[in-house]
Amino acid sequence: MNSQFLVPFLLTLGAGLATGIGSAVALLTRRTNKRLLSFSLGLSGGVMIYVSFVELFRQSCEVLSSAWGERVGMVFCVVSFFGGILLIGIIDRLVPSVENPHEAHSVEEMDRRPRHPQLMRMGILTALAIAIHNFPEGIATFTAAVDSSALGVAIAIAIAIHNIPEGIAVSVPIFYATGNRRQAFWLSFLSGLAEPVGALLAWAVLMPFMSPTLMGCVLAVVAGIMVFISIDELLPAAREYGEAHTSIYGVVAGMALMAVSLIMLA
Repeated sequence: MNSQFLVPFLLTLGAGLATGIGSAVALLTRRTNKRLLSFSLGLSGGVMIYVSFVELFRQSCEVLSSAWGERVGMVFCVVSFFGGILLIGIIDRLVPSVENPHEAHSVEEMDRRPRHPQLMRMGILTALAIAIHNFPEGIATFTAAVDSSALGVAIAIAIAIHNIPEGIAVSVPIFYATGNRRQAFWLSFLSGLAEPVGALLAWAVLMPFMSPTLMGCVLAVVAGIMVFISIDELLPAAREYGEAHTSIYGVVAGMALMAVSLIMLA
């Protein structure tokens, strides 16, 4: 199989299936390590923000400026960046959900809330909402990995960390409704498969028409998507799970980690 497809696809698949890790944490443990979750989410947000502005946006502007000239290339780059924000923002606005799919949940809720069959609908809708949100994340991870394996690995790890609390968000209400740990795990696990589906779509639709201009625009769109995810989901969730300074330490650590890694790989 073509390595240009296989490696990015496997990275995207691994990032998506991390949702199952969150479900396993919720169903197999008794306490939530909120400080660790807060730091990890901040770390993920720091990685995404750094990669978006320092690598993806810069590369997009360079590629588009080479193809169209500096002024027109910058216009394409900026428009594509905000187009990515608009795309994920529209998805975030239109996705049906009875509650915020990114609301922080803890393992302790398993014992505090009574079983209630009507909560099954909330769990299913939350799984659907997260699956739809994960779809453009899969496209972002795959296309970034096609352009650079190092960036693909960094983004895949950041997305995987981001998907762990989403696994908790899906599995908790389903377990409330059914009392069935296995069913809660598998529905949560399956919601992460939207990311490799997004990768397949990117391969089928974008790759046959890939050109320097299209790649430049896609990189800027990916940067916009990841900035939105960081600001709208990761950083608020990181603060909700823990004290504010813990999440800030995670953000700084994520940025520093990416800076050192990219310097070493240069």
